[in-house]
Amino acid sequence: MTEFTPEELELAPVKYEYLDHTADVQLHSWGDTLKEAFEQCGQAMFSYMTEIQSVEIKQCHEIEAEGTDLENLLYHFLDELLFLFSCDPFLICSKLVITEFLTGEEFRIKCKCYGEEFVIGKHPQGTEVKAITYSAMQIINEPENRRFECFVIIDI
Repeated sequence: MTEFTPEELELAPVKYEYLDHTADVQLHSWGDTLKEAFEQCGQAMFSYMTEIQSVEIKQCHEIEAEGTDLENLLYHFLDELLFLFSCDPFLICSKLVITEFLTGEEFRIKCKCYGEEFVIGKHPQGTEVKAITYSAMQIINEPENRRFECFVIIDI
């Protein structure tokens, strides 16, 4: 079993909510930085799939995502997380840490994903997320106002 530092085992505070949307759900996340708002958006998606308190940190996988702009980067980031859950090792994450967040000339994310394999019986089955959408996607990136938020509709 992999050993983790106390910092790696410490979970981030919850900075997200779910907003009603016809036949789908809208994730709304926020943070002190845009990077944190992205991390929280990914965490919101995983929390919608299961009770995140039931997920132990036993594994760490790293993902990468690239985009052409912020919205495209967020879409690909969430899509990579959904792929990580949907394919072997079926990882459900209780913590996400973006280790590289480029949003200038190029848009790229590297993220450490902490969690364990999803096991029915151990992890309560929430709602299946089928896909990420661009519908009504909004990113508020106002460093001068210290306001960073993401709104994403996921197909359930």
